[in-house]
Amino acid sequence: MFDRIARRYDLLNRLLSGGIDRRWRRRQVRALALGADARVLDLATGTGDVALAVARHHVDAEVVGIDPSIEMLEVGRDKVDRVGVDQRVRLDLGDAQNLPFEDNSFDATTIAFGIRNVPDRARALAEMARVTKTGGRVAILELSEPRSGWIAPLARFHIHRLTPWLGARLSGASEYAYLEKSIAAFPSPREFARQIADAGLRVLDIEPMTFGVVCLFVATPTETLA
Repeated sequence: MFDRIARRYDLLNRLLSGGIDRRWRRRQVRALALGADARVLDLATGTGDVALAVARHHVDAEVVGIDPSIEMLEVGRDKVDRVGVDQRVRLDLGDAQNLPFEDNSFDATTIAFGIRNVPDRARALAEMARVTKTGGRVAILELSEPRSGWIAPLARFHIHRLTPWLGARLSGASEYAYLEKSIAAFPSPREFARQIADAGLRVLDIEPMTFGVVCLFVATPTETLA
């Protein structure tokens, strides 16, 4: 599915979010609280936006991004080359449910707008806990559907009507109807936080952003994983 929309994915993200998605990712990167010479893993890296944000904000960091979509990775690699950070950012084919890395390999792990697409979410969360060093951080950014407040009806209209309509017309594909369904099916922030904890991570913060249409979950591996 993502192979088919890869070439227009970044444009659609900017249009559908009004450009705010960049601000969300910057907040995610800040939440990692990285030290010097950090090694960061970005899951569902797609076209590499989070990986590049880490590299821009931490000039001594090494970033490994993995994604199951070949076409998305090709777009991401082109961006990495253009920015000139190919010595510090590597984007590879991979599955968040089966990470080819040793335990405690990374100072931090990120995933943005991808966890809801992983078939076995619990397994992916457990893998994040496994490969992240004790004391390191896992930052998960995901879309949400506000359930209450004055913004909730507008958010639901955007998710269920505007997003599929605009996405289908600009991408020439119906994949953005899936986006609507996947957001609606994703658990509430409180329930997802429980899933994070069940996977061996201690939740440090749950930060709703932009009236709750996006949530940032920050966690750290429990001591028993060391």
